[in-house]
This record gives sequence, C-alpha cells and structure tokens, in this order.
Amino acid sequence: MLLVATYIPWRFFVQWVRPRFLRLKLKELFMSFDPGQDTVIIRQLLTDRSVPSKDEHLPECLSSKVTSELYDEVLSIREVLKNFSKGDFSTQITGRGIVWGYLKTMQANLLHLTWQVEQVAAGDLSQRVDFMGDFSTAFNKMVLQLEKQKNELMHYSLNLEEEVNKKTKTVLELQDAILKAIAELVECRDSVTGGHIERTQHFLTLLVNLLLEHDVYAAELSSWDIDKLIISSQLHDVGKVAIKDEILMKPDKLTYEEFEEMKKHTVIGVELVRKIEGTTTDNDFLRYAEIFAESHHEKWNGTGYPYGLKGQEIPLQGRLMAIVDVYDALTNERPYKRAFTHEESVEIIRKESGVHFDPLICEVFLKHEKAFSKIMLGETLIDTKRGLRSSHNLSSTISAIMNAKGGGRTDNMRRYLEVLLNALLDHDDYKDEVSGWDIEFFTISAQLHDVGKIAVSSGILNKTEKLTEDEFETVKTHTVFGSRVIQQIKNNVSDGNLLHHAEALVGSHHEKWDGTGYPLGLKGREIPLQARIMSIVDVYEALVSDRPYRGRKTHKEAVEIIRHYSGTYFDPDLVDVFLKCEQELMLVEMVA
Repeated sequence: MLLVATYIPWRFFVQWVRPRFLRLKLKELFMSFDPGQDTVIIRQLLTDRSVPSKDEHLPECLSSKVTSELYDEVLSIREVLKNFSKGDFSTQITGRGIVWGYLKTMQANLLHLTWQVEQVAAGDLSQRVDFMGDFSTAFNKMVLQLEKQKNELMHYSLNLEEEVNKKTKTVLELQDAILKAIAELVECRDSVTGGHIERTQHFLTLLVNLLLEHDVYAAELSSWDIDKLIISSQLHDVGKVAIKDEILMKPDKLTYEEFEEMKKHTVIGVELVRKIEGTTTDNDFLRYAEIFAESHHEKWNGTGYPYGLKGQEIPLQGRLMAIVDVYDALTNERPYKRAFTHEESVEIIRKESGVHFDPLICEVFLKHEKAFSKIMLGETLIDTKRGLRSSHNLSSTISAIMNAKGGGRTDNMRRYLEVLLNALLDHDDYKDEVSGWDIEFFTISAQLHDVGKIAVSSGILNKTEKLTEDEFETVKTHTVFGSRVIQQIKNNVSDGNLLHHAEALVGSHHEKWDGTGYPLGLKGREIPLQARIMSIVDVYEALVSDRPYRGRKTHKEAVEIIRHYSGTYFDPDLVDVFLKCEQELMLVEMVA
C-alpha cells in the first residue's frame, strides 16, 4: 500500500505537475526575450544543425547578447523539440508549450511589423524595423530609398509647378498680345499702329476702378472677373472684319445704305464670339466679349443700335465701353474726321450725358477727365493685365475671325501640322532640329501665318473669278502686314524670342523651293524649315476646303497635287515625309 501510495503521487508529478511546470517556465522564458535580438538568437540556435559551444567564437550578432544562461536554456529547448519531433510522448506537453510561446512571440512581432508596413504605405517613412535580423536591414534600406525618392519627387514637383506656372503665364501673355494685335488690325486694316485697342483697355480699366472708388454700380462690378472683362473688351469691334474696306475706310460721310451695312458689325461680332463657344471652358470671357460686341453702340435714350435698348436695359459692360470708345474716337484722327482736343472731346461727352451715355458713369468720367487725358497723351498707363488668368481659346478666336474674312480653317490646319511634326520627330534628318522647338508656341505661331489677310479687302479674298494682276499684288502684301502684326506682338510680350517661329511662318510661307515664291524669292534651304513645313500644310488645307473660286478637292486629289509639285513648290524631302503620313491626315480630314 505504501508503494502504491508513493507511486501514484510520483506518476502524477511526472506526467502532469512537472511538464506543466516546465511549460510555464519555458513560456516565461520566451515571452521575456528582448524583441530586438533575442528572437534572432532563438531562430538561429533552434535551426542551426551544428550548435557552437560556449567557448567557441559566436557570430557578432549573438555574442553581445547570448549569456551562458540563455545559451543553456536554448540548447535545452532544442533538445526537447528534437525529441518532440520524434514523437516522444513524455515531452509532448512541454513541446506544445515551447511552440506556443515561440509562436506567440513571433505573432507579436509580425503584428507590429504589419502595423509599420501600413504606416509606410500611408506615407510615414520614419518607420524602422529592429527585431527581424536580415529582414530588418532590407526593410530599413527600402524605406530609406523610398524617403530619398519622395524628397526627390517633391523637389521635382516644386520645380515642375514653377515651370508650368511660368509657361502658363508666358502663353497667356502671348495670347493676349496676339488677340490685341488682331483686334487692332481688324479696326484699322491698313495700320496696326493706331493703338485704339490698347487705349480703350487702359480707359476701361481706369473707369472701372473709379466707379468702384465712388461706389457707383460697385455691387455689380465686384461680381465680375475684371481681368477677363478687360481682355475680352479687345473684341468689341471684331465684327468689323466682315465690313467692306470701301465702307470702313471711306473718308466721307457714309450714305444711309453704307451706315446700315456698318451697323451690322455688332451682330456679326456676336456671331463670331458664339462660334468660339464650345471650344473653351472660359464662359466669363465669352460672355463679356459677346456683350461688348453687341451693346457698345446702344444709347441711353434708346436711339442706338442694333436693338434700340434704353437706359439700364443696356448691359453695364456696353454702357462702359460706349463712353471710352467714343472718347478715343474723338481724340484720334479717323478717315472721315480730324482729331479733337481733349477739351473738345470732354465737352461733347458732357452734352451727351443722359442722351448717349449713362449719366452716373458720365459724372465719374467728368470728375476725373484729366486722368483720361494723361492716358490719351501717353503720360500714364494703367495695368490692364493684373492677373492674366484668361484662358480663352486663341485657336478658335483666330479661326472665327479668319473664317469671317474668307480665310482658312486654322483649327484643322493645326491638326494637320501636328501630324506632320510628329512624323518629323521620327525622321533622322529633322528630329534634332524639330525636337528643339517648343511645339505649343510653334502651333500658336502657325495660326498667325495668314493674319495679314485681315488687312486685305474681303472683296478680293472672296472673289469668285481669277484675280487681276493688281489684285494679286494686293493679296501678296498680306505677308508685309502680317510681319507688322508680329512686330507689334513682340513689343507687347516680355520674351520676343518666342515669336521667331511666327516671323519665319508669316514672312516666308509663300516662298517656293525653286525660288519663284514671294515676298523675297528665297530658294531651297534658304527658306526657313518652319515655312517649308507650313507651305505644305497650308496648301493641303486650302485644297481640301471650299474656296470662293473653287470647290474642295478630295484627299487623294490634294495628295497627288502636292506630289506633283515636289521639288518645285515644296521641299522634296518634306513631301516624302508628308506622303508617309497621308493616312493620318485623311483621318483628320474625315473627322473635321
């Protein structure tokens, strides 16, 4: 009985108490390991086939951490696991405890690692891992590289933003200068030096500022985008592009019929502006331009045109433009009158207060008439481009004006030009020169190649019969007028070098490869490459479009004509490139 009584507690101790004690001891051992190096130590000592003795030289990553006690404990654990792997039942409970403790430790480390990876993914590149040996090194190296790349991208982004802003400002400045020059040419036809558009912008800016200062119509004015208002005012007389030169430049008083024809420029101007709609998101610019064109000849007493609006039925934009437009017309010479003095002009405007002009606006003008005189004399200029934030579609504006004048479709021409330029970028003989061009400025410049035709009579441009010799000589002068427009644009932009493409295109796109073109009779490679490219695109566009003197050609017919004149009218190498991309051109034409 004593033996039995002794045996049972002993078996209970061996099979239950001792394994449970060992499991708890091992669990405590595992869970107390340093999360930095101890996990690495366990992994290496438990998995290495040959375990070095304590007296042997251990790896550096272990020697600083492994104590004699830890070394012995881990060797003991390794022996238990070895027996457990062989199925020794006596160590099963102990083995489970060891594995459980090991996995719990690794689980905690992996959960922390997961959290760190999520932080890195969210953009926190300050995270570092120091408890997973070689993986820690690789992870930390990756994060450092990401941090470096992030800093490089931020630096690049800041520089790119600065370059984009600079480029945007330059393009808007160029667009404004081009629009102003075209509007000036529309107004004066035979001269781009009159300055009417420039002066009315300054007058209008001054008048708006004075009205705000005196709290006259301040609520409505404050709701406007003044920058766009001033820029769009340049188009107030754009409809005159369709008025015959015989009427517009007549030195005598117009007959009743001629005046009725002249009055149409307001309605035509609105139609031109509306043709631009749908090609730009700048609705404010278009809305202002449309109102200016339509209402600047209305009068306060209802005797104006085109609709005979009266008083505040007339949009405020039209009432503003009416007074500055008349003041500039009075103080400058016109074909039908002399220039009045400032004093004479002010007196005329005073008498027209409440008749032609809004009396409230007129009162403010008269209070500050000396300020307007200084602008008229060139002594003071007002900043009319405070923000230059207008994004009007220059291509559509030019296209609408040229279409009204009988010119080509500049929007289609731009697409043809882009096809040919892309082909040249892949050509060994041209890619070096063409890749050095700013394509955006090139395409803007290309739209101006025939801008001088605004100064040529619509009667000649739209003539259905063959031109006489004198008429053809008149048409040829459009290159001269165009060059003068480009010069004026250069005077109104900060970087005149942007227009070197325009100078080549406007002055030389009618030169021919064999030297029989105009205006200078240049030959072969004496002709700038820009002009040689433009001459092909210009002729192709003309051939596939309707003209007053003939119907349009098919794409195939146009291509054959250009092939025929290779080496006489056109650079033969460029014609070869053109022929290789004719299918793309045909697709553009089909879409158009």
